[in-house]
Amino acid sequence: MNFTEILFDKKNGVARITINRPEKYNACTTTTVYELTQALMDAWVDQSIGVLVLTGAGDKAFCTGGDQSIRAAGGYAGTVAALPLEVGWQQVSSLIRTIPKPVIARVNGYAIGGGHVFHVVCDFSIASHNAKFGQAGPKVGSFDPGYGTGDLVRSVGLKRAKEIWFMCRQYTAQQALDMGLVNAVVPHEKLDEEVDKWCRDLLEKSPTALKMLKYAFHAETDGVVGVTNLGVGGLSMFYETDESLEGKNAFMEKRKPDFNKFRR
Repeated sequence: MNFTEILFDKKNGVARITINRPEKYNACTTTTVYELTQALMDAWVDQSIGVLVLTGAGDKAFCTGGDQSIRAAGGYAGTVAALPLEVGWQQVSSLIRTIPKPVIARVNGYAIGGGHVFHVVCDFSIASHNAKFGQAGPKVGSFDPGYGTGDLVRSVGLKRAKEIWFMCRQYTAQQALDMGLVNAVVPHEKLDEEVDKWCRDLLEKSPTALKMLKYAFHAETDGVVGVTNLGVGGLSMFYETDESLEGKNAFMEKRKPDFNKFRR
């Protein structure tokens, strides 16, 4: 797929997705959101990929949410593949949370509004020392009723999460680190070096263990969806066992399966 508003690169086990609208502080259109879903799905099914990095182009912004210049009554103007922004935004957040591979937010500048939600739902956030964090929803007549509030509470606690959303203040990278909103803060010129180090460390770990841990962390809070993801993750491993293949082979060979040997 040819992307127009994001950059997508895969190399040495790492998929890098860059929102490429620096002139708009990497605010997203419906096209941006649709392209993010496609890149995330591509990285999901590519077995050579073990880690994803999400970031924004330039030095000013990670992502500043939805492009307010195309916002209209009922949502945002324009659709791509029948995907309105308000639905697509949640789909991107959901993919980040459920893709069975670690996702690192490389926060190179402003992470505001929907961009703040994106970094919150990533598994890790590595921030430049000049990054800024905050919400804007109540200032622009918007809010996030799902992951952007629930996951934020679990990151920083209820009182602080309400402060972030209700007050729409901006916080420095150090303040974000102190409240548990990010994992690390480094000088801007060291950002890529630090992100690469985290990627290398993660690529050394068991991919199956990382997958199941990611599902396990969300299983309790995500209700039946979380339990389903955890269960299906286990099912995918079970399908690779001789016990599972015995059932499939017996069906194809029109015989009764012999599972007795697997009880030993």
